[in-house]
Amino acid sequence: FLPHLFSDRQITYMGPGNQTCVSEFFLLGFSEKSEHQLPLFGLFLGMYIVTLFGNLLIMLAIGSDSHLHTPMYFFLSNLSLVDLCLVSTTIPKMLANILIHSKAISYAGCLTQMYFFLIFACMDNFLLSVMAYDRFVAICHPLRYVAIMNPQLCGLLVLISWALSLLISLLHNLMVMHLSFCKDHEIPNFFCDLTQILKLSCSETLTNNILVYFTTGLLGIVSVTGILTSYTQICSSILKIPSAGGKYKAFITCGSHLCVVSLFYSTVFGVYMTSSATHSSWKSMVASVMYAVVTPMLNPFIYSLRNKDIKDALKKFISRSSSSQ
Repeated sequence: FLPHLFSDRQITYMGPGNQTCVSEFFLLGFSEKSEHQLPLFGLFLGMYIVTLFGNLLIMLAIGSDSHLHTPMYFFLSNLSLVDLCLVSTTIPKMLANILIHSKAISYAGCLTQMYFFLIFACMDNFLLSVMAYDRFVAICHPLRYVAIMNPQLCGLLVLISWALSLLISLLHNLMVMHLSFCKDHEIPNFFCDLTQILKLSCSETLTNNILVYFTTGLLGIVSVTGILTSYTQICSSILKIPSAGGKYKAFITCGSHLCVVSLFYSTVFGVYMTSSATHSSWKSMVASVMYAVVTPMLNPFIYSLRNKDIKDALKKFISRSSSSQ
């Protein structure tokens, strides 16, 4: 549906004389030198494979172990799914372009890529907030945890997150579809980034930029405020625990999520700070790689290395898989 919708439109080249139509963008990527293409292909293919297998193993381990069928691991499995989808919207096209020695991406393909990238980026944001609330209830209201975080509420929180992510992404794409684009249709990135596309437009983008700032600010303020509030209450509750063992167990329970939150938001803010503080496309791309590729790749390792339940479930899953062959 989306490619068909986007393919009915073209990029209008607003130049002197007659107007012509251009049906594609060009993703400049990291380097135009041929000797750099093979190392880049190997690097990103390796990162993509590690991300796929890491997140897939987390999902399979949680699904195969009945002891992990709890709200915390339900949200974690959703986070792994979203991270897997996030890298799958950008890296395969980049790798394909390197193989065929092309930088082109069609107008329909670019808007489709941007649409799904925004969905999964928003979902990451929402899920991290929901997981912070889950940890807040578990630490601050342990006796009421099962009653509060019931399956209906967990499903509803994930459903609302998906609905909001779809809506936000659709709004941005519909706004972009009404823009005309100038002679320069080269995107200084390895994927179709919304902010870079807006910079290429010859049309008035004030409304688009307002929508970007509004949604980014709303998501950032609401999510970060909710996470900070949750962890403030969590820290206060942990300090009241009398035993050192109890404090350590509570800290371990929240430590993995806190690491993922710190990694995600520090890299996202790094992208915006880099984009506003410098005109270097290289620095902007490196910052984009950090949150669009590196963070989804590291998340499974952060949770598996710091979580005994996940490690045990992974061992059981791998041993069962090996014995069945």
